[in-house]
Amino acid sequence: MLLLFSFAAFAQDKVITGRVTDSLGNGIANVSITVKEAPARGTITSSDGRYSLSVPSNATTLVFSSVGYNYMEMPISGNSVDVSLQPSASDLNTVVVIGYGTVRKKDLTGSVATVNSKDFQKGVITSPEQLIAGKVAGVSITPNNGAPGSGSTIRIRGGSSLNASNDPLIVIDGMPLSNSEISGAPNALALINPNDIASFTVLKDASATAIYGSRASNGVIIITTKKGQTGKPKFSFTTQVSAAELAKKFPVLSPTQFRNLVNTYGDANQKALMGSANTDWQDEIYRTAISNDNNLSVSGSFKQLPYRLSAGYLNQNGILETGYLHRISTSLNLNPTLLDNHLKIDFNVRGTFSKTRFANTGAVWGANQFDPTQPVYSKSNRYGGYWERLDPNTVSGLSSLSPKNPLGLLNQQHHIGNANRIITNAAIDYKLHFFPDLHAIANAGYDYSNGSGDEVWEDSAASVYKSFTARDGSVHSGSRRHYESDINNWFSNFYLNYTKSIDSKNRIEAMAGVEYQDYLTTHHYFKTYAGDTAVTSYPQYPFDKPANRIMSFLGRVNYSYNNILFFTGSFRRDGSSRFAPEYRWGNFPSGAIAWSLTELSGLKNSKTVSNLKLRVSYGETGQQDGIGLYDYISYYDLSDVKAQYQLGNTFYQMYRPGGYYANRKWEQTATTNIGIDYGFFDNRLSGSLEFYYKNTTDLLNQITQPAFTNFANTIVANVGSMENKGVEITTNITPVKSRNLLWDLSFNATYNKNKITRLDINDDPKAINQIAGIGGNGGVIANAVGYERGTFYMFKQIYDKATGKPIENLYEDQNRDGIINTSDLILFKSGIPKWFFGFSSNVNYKKWNAALTMRANVGNYVYNNVATNGAISKFLFTSYLANQSSDVLNTSFQGIGNFYQSNYYVQNASFLKMDNVNIGYNVGRISKNLDLRLNASVQNVFTVTKYNGLDPELSGGIDNNGYPRPRTFTIGAGLDF
Repeated sequence: MLLLFSFAAFAQDKVITGRVTDSLGNGIANVSITVKEAPARGTITSSDGRYSLSVPSNATTLVFSSVGYNYMEMPISGNSVDVSLQPSASDLNTVVVIGYGTVRKKDLTGSVATVNSKDFQKGVITSPEQLIAGKVAGVSITPNNGAPGSGSTIRIRGGSSLNASNDPLIVIDGMPLSNSEISGAPNALALINPNDIASFTVLKDASATAIYGSRASNGVIIITTKKGQTGKPKFSFTTQVSAAELAKKFPVLSPTQFRNLVNTYGDANQKALMGSANTDWQDEIYRTAISNDNNLSVSGSFKQLPYRLSAGYLNQNGILETGYLHRISTSLNLNPTLLDNHLKIDFNVRGTFSKTRFANTGAVWGANQFDPTQPVYSKSNRYGGYWERLDPNTVSGLSSLSPKNPLGLLNQQHHIGNANRIITNAAIDYKLHFFPDLHAIANAGYDYSNGSGDEVWEDSAASVYKSFTARDGSVHSGSRRHYESDINNWFSNFYLNYTKSIDSKNRIEAMAGVEYQDYLTTHHYFKTYAGDTAVTSYPQYPFDKPANRIMSFLGRVNYSYNNILFFTGSFRRDGSSRFAPEYRWGNFPSGAIAWSLTELSGLKNSKTVSNLKLRVSYGETGQQDGIGLYDYISYYDLSDVKAQYQLGNTFYQMYRPGGYYANRKWEQTATTNIGIDYGFFDNRLSGSLEFYYKNTTDLLNQITQPAFTNFANTIVANVGSMENKGVEITTNITPVKSRNLLWDLSFNATYNKNKITRLDINDDPKAINQIAGIGGNGGVIANAVGYERGTFYMFKQIYDKATGKPIENLYEDQNRDGIINTSDLILFKSGIPKWFFGFSSNVNYKKWNAALTMRANVGNYVYNNVATNGAISKFLFTSYLANQSSDVLNTSFQGIGNFYQSNYYVQNASFLKMDNVNIGYNVGRISKNLDLRLNASVQNVFTVTKYNGLDPELSGGIDNNGYPRPRTFTIGAGLDF
């Protein structure tokens, strides 16, 4: 009905049509066109630059504006108006979204990067952060795995913490999001449809981030979604179909290699355990996964009310059998301007509803382990008909230690998760009638999610067959569990913004406000069951409701002199409920100065130098995410069923105190940044160079407690410090620019050096904390003073000089005491890259366009835990056989002693990846008011690396039989009408 009224309202007007082109004659999409006399009337251009707009009969002028092009006004002459827009100088007049406001790009004083939709990664993108992988210097985005909807590990200028969070703050349309995981969802960010996103702004230095205070030590990513446009309803529909396949197999023994090793090293009984089949278990569990993604949006206005409404449906299947993600997403944006342009309202609501079947990733390990000489299916109906290793002496009839059939692990487990998320916020910007230089701005938002799931094992599944014995002695098979949680996050702020041009040279902007955030999570707990009604466990309590709150006061001042000198100062004071009252509040100031050299008389009219600006900034940010909510007080917690106290013949769950640290306070990171922005030859060569130093003090680190001084052996206390220092280079080049051909290149490089400078109260220069073990074995990763966080802690391997092969359990005696023990462990390499790079190329030729994106990491190492399974003792057992890594052919290790702590397994994981190659063709107008675009892309095209494992790109530094990232082929089409 709204649309019908909209058509009726415009029926009395005249219609203006035309086309907007660039200097080469190519149509420009998404140009905003409004009527100067009636700004609420407007539209945007189609993919080939065409538009149609109903205007009042007395209208005389149209206004054209677009990011990257100069603003233009054109008189209305007749019923057709065609225009050609000229590129703006390096987009310097482009408005950039920053914290609590916007600023012209030319006025920026901090380190801020913006990525718009035209530069996004293409293909099957299910989580927003994947859109900008490799696009921003200083930002590392590492996919966690290849499962449908899986997220990424995001790091901006290295991590700033050891025990708190290293994740950046993510803000969507002005509303900060929590980093809480959502039950039933593979990734919380996957519940935001990437197709609704217009741009990303990345705030990197403290001058830009300090306004967010306590949550900004790891940088800030601001997501701006697409908005409504004035004018007639404009529909856009996109669809794409993809096929994903396994890009590379794990290096395990083939059936022939396996038989040869068993025949060489096995005894008669072990040889008899081999079968006659030749099964590639990786072929059995992986598939070609067909997926599709469809999105429909409508944008227009009803009278004075611009709107955008969108809906999307994603059906993504995983390459691991049984796994999928089904996601329905909707969004509505209303952004009216009222009271003669004095009142602006921006209302957003988006809802996402997902259903996920989580494929059992234990099958990945199982396929690498299961005997390749055995068939997939047995001739029996037991255990679902899947071949399993039997043992008549066990209750289940199965060999208890043998790996289970990997295909059975997938098909006999049904783990279904459902997640719903609604994010809504409204921003009101009122320009006071009696004082138009002053704006009163209020923003309120609510982020609600409900997640639940059921994990069911069939009663015939080998993994849980006769696995539970009740108190009455009855034996039960199968397994059932249900989980559920709700997250309620509230956010509100109010601030005043004063902007005044004092004279032609001096301009000042001041902002001051208050903010409140409330985070509440409710975890529901339930009984677990066998496949029937037998209860296998009881919850400690029916629910838990952890909560925390943040109260803030904030302010900022921007001053510019004659477009030459720019100053920014900000201050934020945060109070968090995670700390004791005497340490609850933290102060986070920042300041920055920028000097635009191109505004000086000697360079102002230069034909060579288009832009040259120097920036210097300093600021402090805080950290309170990722630590316990109530660890500053002594609290009592109900013990679980495994820690009961016996009184008489009855066992009771008791309340026990938890460890606490009342003096915990904020981690604080001080950042100094020096930057140079440059542009030459009408900005056909442009970019920036950044130098930064980040120093984190009062670092939260886990330390041991003396006996009888606390209720826990260890606590997390403010005892450490750490630094990150680095260089960022961004370069944009336009090598070719003609009427029919435009070629843009973009390159970014980042060098980051991380070093821990203190770890304990005593400031021990040799302090080492082992933090990661392998399967219960000793630590292979440590944090140590003078080294990067997450450095490998290993024995130095000695090699046979004749063969070059490692000699098992022969290590260098570092202290020359004749004994190999923990004193001989060395700190060796790290999983954190020293350098990472991004490269993009985009070519437009007439109606064709082609683009590619490449990324590289240099200096990162990976502990190949898959290869540690390559040892003789790892596959020859009394009652079963297990496959293993083909690395055993290189080492012939027996797999005894502490061989797994050899630095032989720490491998160079530097890599070059082609992330994406895509090609598109703009068919243009195929019928009245109908435009067509076609595209095709390939993701995860190739990887060049020396690493021997499956994939060198890992977060955490340990390769543990993860879900492989697929190679994906996509074709798509878009319609505008």
